[in-house]
Parts: sequence; structure tokens; C-alpha cells
Amino acid sequence: MNFLTHLFLSGNTPEILVGNLMGDFVKGGLDGRFPPGIKQGILLHREIDAFSVKNDHFLRSKRRLDQSFGHYRGVLIDLFYDHFLAAHWKDYADVPYHVFISDAWRILRAHKEFLPDRLKHIMPFMFRNWLPSYSTVGGIAATLRRMSRFRLKRPNRLSEGAEALNKNYGELYNDFRKFLPELIAFSESKLIVANNKDKEANIFKK
Repeated sequence: MNFLTHLFLSGNTPEILVGNLMGDFVKGGLDGRFPPGIKQGILLHREIDAFSVKNDHFLRSKRRLDQSFGHYRGVLIDLFYDHFLAAHWKDYADVPYHVFISDAWRILRAHKEFLPDRLKHIMPFMFRNWLPSYSTVGGIAATLRRMSRFRLKRPNRLSEGAEALNKNYGELYNDFRKFLPELIAFSESKLIVANNKDKEANIFKK
């Protein structure tokens, strides 16, 4: 999953949110490297990714894209699903989207001593530019052009991804609508609060 979905699935525990966003930037063992809550968030990130890549709805979405995208089909679906979440945010969360983004950025800045340097570098762009634009296809197109040029060393077709989104929009959105409730249920089952292991406060809309 991409940045927004990981933030969304973090519940209301700040350290878990920090760790969940850090997941793509931290490799290897975690013992002794981070506070318990951040470690739990990183582990949650890994669990979410492992669940997603095996999920039937996610796999169906990948198959809808042209095979010439190769293994980048998964990258595209991650980002497309972030788009659907942002575009239909009110269906899934009670907190307004702009408030959620602002609160998440504040939490991350408060824990900056634990953040990997690469995440620190991109965070201002992520919260000022990328996440606010995810609700539009134009914003996704701009993100894909940026990824194609600057994040990936190999030749790739990511810059053409917005065309694939438009071409398969309805079908991909239907996949997402079936996928997200399953992912939310899975994530909620993994969220644990130290003093209350049975009831995790979260932003998920009931």
C-alpha cells in the first residue's frame, strides 16, 4: 500500500502512525532500534503489505492493467487505491481529509528524531503537495511522472499510469470498494493499545 492508506490504517496511536509510515524506509530487524509503539507500527506496515499483495481484489486490479507495466502494476495499484481513498474519504473516515493530513504531519514532526533521513527529506513534499493532490486523477498523474523520473533508475512506464487509471476507473474502483473493508478489518485485528488490548480507538468510520 502507499502512504495514505498506511496512515489511515494506523488508528489513533501516534507512535503506530509514525512506524506505519516508516515501514518502507526501514529494513531488517527492529529489536532495540525504536520505541515499542513505533516498532509495532513498522510491523503493522509489513503485515498490511503482506496481506494486500495476496488479496484477491488487489490481484484482480493488477490483472486489469496491461502486462507491459510488468512488476510496476503493483506500484500503480497501490497509488490508485490511495486515490480512491482520498477521493471518497468521507465514506471511510469521520475526520475531514485536510485535518487528518495536518494531524499526521504534526505527529511525524514531533517524532522526527526517529525518522529515517530519506523520509525526513520527502515529508514536506508529501504533506504539502502529494497527499493533498491524491483525490484527483491529475494529482495521481503528476505523482507518477515524478516517480518515473526521480525515484526509479530503470526505464519504466509509470508516467503512463494515469491513462490506465482512466481506462479502467470503474472496475478498479469496484475492486477497491471490496478490498478496503477487508483490509480495515485485518488492520483493526492487528492494532493493539498497551493498556487496552481489546479496544483500539481508531478513525475508521463505522
